[in-house]
Amino acid sequence: MIIFLTSSPSGPLDNSRHVDGFDSMNNFTIKLKEYWKIDSTVLFIMADPYSHEENDEEMNFFAYCMDQLGLSYKRIDIWDSRKKNITAKQMKNYDVVFLGGGHVPTQNKFFTSIGLRKKLKNFKGIVIGISAGTMNCADTVYAQPEEPGEATDPDYKRYLKGLGLTKRMILPHYQMIKKMRLDGKRMYEDIVYPDSYDHTFIALPDGSYILSVDGVETLYGEAYLISEGKKTKIFNTLPEEDI
Repeated sequence: MIIFLTSSPSGPLDNSRHVDGFDSMNNFTIKLKEYWKIDSTVLFIMADPYSHEENDEEMNFFAYCMDQLGLSYKRIDIWDSRKKNITAKQMKNYDVVFLGGGHVPTQNKFFTSIGLRKKLKNFKGIVIGISAGTMNCADTVYAQPEEPGEATDPDYKRYLKGLGLTKRMILPHYQMIKKMRLDGKRMYEDIVYPDSYDHTFIALPDGSYILSVDGVETLYGEAYLISEGKKTKIFNTLPEEDI
């Protein structure tokens, strides 16, 4: 299985760089073209199964990205509440699976309801995680609070069972989210850093990504290792002690 664990495969969400289509930073487009099969069959699995309009927009946008890069495909399907169940056997008919962005717990609940962890276990194609989709690839997912009320809600579950495609807990959009506040708390100093005494996180700026080829993971670009309440910058190397 080839897994692209991205923060944002289409450029920074804060518009700090202009990107038209897929982001070429850190050789992402080169690597994607390297593994992409001609006339691929593509499946988009969305974060919110009931946000049909937004889901169609996201799928259409990434279809545009594929066209811009010259990635050929013969069919694109979307899996949300409008589509009947896809079996593990049927999953093998797809060459590429996109895991869309959105609200992590909402997507996690959808993935659990369709049994996606088991259905991807023996998948041989390409999986592309986008933001929340990347976070939910973890064996244990750190659902970083992101919506009002979540940071102070004692019943909010910060750790969820994910797809088991990686052991790393990844936090996307670092360059943007590091400046944010939620429920009166600083996102990293007051929320993430205290949680890192029990777990280790990899914070990815937009443009960086982790590529897993048959279980061997490589970081492309810079990232930040967050553990024991401290942040360490890493570049193109993933330390073993964070898993």
